[in-house]
Amino acid sequence: MTEQLRRWLFLLVFVPFLAWTAEVEISSPQLAAGDDGYSLSADFAFDLNNRLEEAVTKGVVLHFVVDFELSRGRWYWLDEKLVSRSQTYRLSYHALTRQYRLSTGGLHQSFSSLSDALRVLSRLRNWLVIERNDIRTLRAGDPYLAELRLRLDITQLPRPFQISALGNKEWSLNSDWKTWQLVLPSLPAVEAK
Repeated sequence: MTEQLRRWLFLLVFVPFLAWTAEVEISSPQLAAGDDGYSLSADFAFDLNNRLEEAVTKGVVLHFVVDFELSRGRWYWLDEKLVSRSQTYRLSYHALTRQYRLSTGGLHQSFSSLSDALRVLSRLRNWLVIERNDIRTLRAGDPYLAELRLRLDITQLPRPFQISALGNKEWSLNSDWKTWQLVLPSLPAVEAK
């Protein structure tokens, strides 16, 4: 195979993947020790494209999923995954009240503008990812590998939108996994009651 043919094959195979880069940037991820366990905070920088803005304004609910994983490196095998958590945020628009709504679990917040709702969505604060009861396999002072991402979950869109969203860049809003090394801080002592 000639060198020029190899270059063309490389361009045909890998350039589309390079063009499919992350639309969400993650900054300042921090895992902090608290009374209940370890909480995660981070900032996400992203903008909804025109297609996604229009979909929300027309009543389509967008589901954003934040994924967190904590693992310990092993020299003899794959890394050991210790913690895996996900949290889903639902972004919707209610035409009757002319309000945008951001929901997670049983909590709901209403906003008068889409930009206000996205500002709150872009700031993850004090998400309890490791409860004090689940710390049996973790030790403060040990090194761990933490990973975080934010993605638009197109599998939760209505069926007609799922079909058009497959492979369509306009329906894609994802970050790459943000990976960082951390040493777990010590948890505060629990007072006996």
